[in-house]
Amino acid sequence: MDQTENDRKRANFSALSNTNGAIIKMTANAGTGKPGDIKKIVIKNFKSKPTLPDNYQEKTWQKLREAVIAIQMSKRIEYSLEELYQAVENMCSHKMDSQLYVNLTALAEQHVKANIIPFLGESGDKLVYLKKMNEYWQAHCQQMIMIRSIFLYLDRTYVLQNPTVHSIWDIGLELFRDHIAQNGLVQSRTVEGILILIEKERHGETVDRTLLKSLLRMLSDLQIYRDAFEQKFLMATKHLYQSEGQAKMEELDVPEYLQHVDKRLQEENERLLHYLDSCTKHQLIVTVERQLINEHVTGILQKGLEQLLEENRLSDLTLLYQLFSRVKNGTTELCSHFNAYIKKKGRTIVIDPEKDKSMVQDLLDYKDKMDNIVNTCFERNEKFGNSLREAFEYFINQRSNKPAELIAKYVDMKLRAGNKEATEEELEQILDKIMVQFRFIHGKDVFEAFYKKDLAKRLLVGKSASVDAEKSMLSKLKQECGGGFTSKLEGMFKDMELSRDINLTFRQTMQNSEHKELQNIDLTVNILTMGFWPTYPVMEVTLPQELLQYQSIFNKFYLAKHSGRKLQWQPTLGHCVLKAQFDAGPKDLQVSLFQALVLLLFNFNLTLSFEEIRAAVNIEAGELKRTLQSLACGKARVLTKIPKGREVEDADKFQFNNEFTNKLFRIKINQIQMKETTEEQKATEERVYQDRQYQIDAAIVRIMKMRKTLSHNLLITELYKQLTFPVKPADLKKRIESLIDRDYMERDKDNQNQYNYVA
Repeated sequence: MDQTENDRKRANFSALSNTNGAIIKMTANAGTGKPGDIKKIVIKNFKSKPTLPDNYQEKTWQKLREAVIAIQMSKRIEYSLEELYQAVENMCSHKMDSQLYVNLTALAEQHVKANIIPFLGESGDKLVYLKKMNEYWQAHCQQMIMIRSIFLYLDRTYVLQNPTVHSIWDIGLELFRDHIAQNGLVQSRTVEGILILIEKERHGETVDRTLLKSLLRMLSDLQIYRDAFEQKFLMATKHLYQSEGQAKMEELDVPEYLQHVDKRLQEENERLLHYLDSCTKHQLIVTVERQLINEHVTGILQKGLEQLLEENRLSDLTLLYQLFSRVKNGTTELCSHFNAYIKKKGRTIVIDPEKDKSMVQDLLDYKDKMDNIVNTCFERNEKFGNSLREAFEYFINQRSNKPAELIAKYVDMKLRAGNKEATEEELEQILDKIMVQFRFIHGKDVFEAFYKKDLAKRLLVGKSASVDAEKSMLSKLKQECGGGFTSKLEGMFKDMELSRDINLTFRQTMQNSEHKELQNIDLTVNILTMGFWPTYPVMEVTLPQELLQYQSIFNKFYLAKHSGRKLQWQPTLGHCVLKAQFDAGPKDLQVSLFQALVLLLFNFNLTLSFEEIRAAVNIEAGELKRTLQSLACGKARVLTKIPKGREVEDADKFQFNNEFTNKLFRIKINQIQMKETTEEQKATEERVYQDRQYQIDAAIVRIMKMRKTLSHNLLITELYKQLTFPVKPADLKKRIESLIDRDYMERDKDNQNQYNYVA
C-alpha cells in the first residue's frame, strides 16, 4: 500500500495534527562506513500552514449532536464510533474543546429536564414508581457511559487541564441530581417508597432487594443518601423498634425476647450486607440496640435473670451477656443484678438451721454452678468473677460462726477413713474447693477450733483416711493463713510420729521384762503435748487391774527417759479391740475404752443394772448412757437392754447377748467416739469465745501502748483493722471496761471519751 493511499484512509484532517510541524529530512555522508563517519539531520518548516474547511466546527458538532440524541433516544447511531471519537479529538486539537464541553452539557441537561415529567404525575403504585425510577436511572447511567466513550478525548484532555470543570460522568450525575433526584416531589416519593419496602421486609414480607440496592446505590452516587434517606430511615427504625420493644417485653418471656432481639440484629446486618450503605451501619445498629436492649435493661433483668440463673440456662445467659455487652452500662447492670441474686440465693443456703446438714455441699455445688456461668456464659469476665467472690463472702458471713464450723466438719467427714466416695485426685479437688469457701469466712478461728478437735479424733482413734490427704490440707491452710495458724496442727502430727517411736521402744522393753502375764495385751500410748491438742475434761474412771498395772509400767518407762515431765492419762479417746465369744463363734469387737470397760464387766456377771455398771466403771452418767445405747440399741447389739427401747433409763438392766450374729469377723462399734456431743460443741464454741477475748485484750493493750492516748472511736477503728474475726462494738466496749478495771488503761479525767495507757 503506498503512502498516498494510506493518507486517504485516515480520518479527516488527521494530517493537520501539528500545524507548526516540520518536514524532517535525514541525510548521511557517503563514506567508507568507518567509525567516525558523521550523519547530518536537516529540519525545515512547512512552506504553508494547513487550513480547516469552512463550517468545520458546526458540521462536526451537528454530527456529534445527532449521535448523542440517538444514544439518549436509544436509536441507532449513523456514524461509526471511531469516526465520532476522531471528530472529538480533532475539535479538541483545534482549540474547540471549551465550546464542545458547553454544547454537550447543554444537550445533556435538555434531555434530563425533559424526562422529569413522567415522575411528577400521579404516583399510583409505589412499587411501579420505584421500578420506573430505577429503569430511568439505569438507562441514564448507560447513556452517560456511551456518551463518555465518544467524548473520552475531551474527558482526558480539557477536563483534566481545568480543575473547575467536571468530568462527563460527573455532569451526568449532577444533572440527574439537580433536575430529578432533588426535585421535592420526586425525592419524597422515592424515599417514601424505599422506606415502605424496607418496612414490609421487616414485617416478614418478601421484597425486591435488587431494586432496593440499585435505588440506594443511586442515592449514594448522587451524594444525597445521607440527607435524603438516612435520617428518615433511622427515624422510622427508631419508631418501629420502640413500639415493638415495648410490646414484645410484655408479650414474651425473657429467653424468647432475647432470641427476638438477636434475630432482629441479624436481619439488620443482612440489610446492610444486601442493600444499605455501609456508612449507615453504626447508627442503625446503635438505634436497634438502644430501642430493643438499652431501654429494657432493667426490665429484662428484673423479669428473667433470676429464672435463667435458677434453671442454669447457659445458652440464654450467654446470649443475654452478648447482647448486654453491646450497650453502654449493660454488663455493669447485669453484674449488679447477678451479684444481688447470688447474695439472695446464698443467704437461703446459709441462714436456715434446718439446712445445716447439707449446707457445705450446697455451697460447693452453688459455687461450681456460678463459676461455670461466669466461665461459660460471661466469657470469664474478671468483673463478674470479682463480683461472685464478693457476694459469696458477704452472704457466708451473714450467719456468724456456723458456716466455719460446718466447713470444718465437712472436711472431717471427707478425711475420715471409710470415705469411699472419692479417689485421691477427687479428694484433692474437693479440698481445693473447700479452701475457696474457707477464704470467704471471717471467723477463721472457729474453723480452726473445730478442725483441730476433729483432727485430734481422727488421729487418736485411727480414723484418718490418708496421711497424705491430711498433710495436703494442712499445707493448704498454711499457705492461706501462714505458719501461725497451723503451728499447733503441725505439732499434733509431730506428737503422733514421736509416739510411734516411743511405742516401738516400749514394746521392745516389754518383751525383755518379767511381766509375762501382760504380754497378751498390746498397749499403744499416744503422748500429747498439752498446748497443741484440744483440752479434754479430766475423767477418773475405774480401769481393770491389768490396765492399771500397764499404765504404771509405762509411766516409769516414759519418765525415766523424760524426767521432769508429768503424764496425765486421758481415757476419753482411748480405744480397744476385745476378743468376744458368741454362740455363733468368736468375733473381734473394735470398741472405745468406755465400751470396753462396760463389756468386761459381763465376764463376771450375766445381768447388770445401769446403777451397778455406773458404780463399777465410774463413768459420768450422760457418757455412760451414750455408751450403753451404742452397745444395746445400735446396729451391733452385743448387749440386750431390759426393757427394750431406744433410750437408756436409770432403771434399765443389761445382759450379754450370746445370740449376737454378724457376717463380719471384726465389728466396729466405736463410731460413737467420732460423734460430737452437744457438750463438746458448746465447749469448742466457748473456747473460741475465750480466745477471742484474749485477742481483743491483747490488741487493745498493744494499740494503747503504742499510741499512749486515744479517743474511743479511733481505738475502735484501729481494733477493726487488726482483728481477723467479726466482732460487735458492744463486745469491744466490754473488753475496754474490763481492761480499765484491771488498771491496764484509764479514762481521761477531762474527757471521758478518751483513754490513757497505764504503764
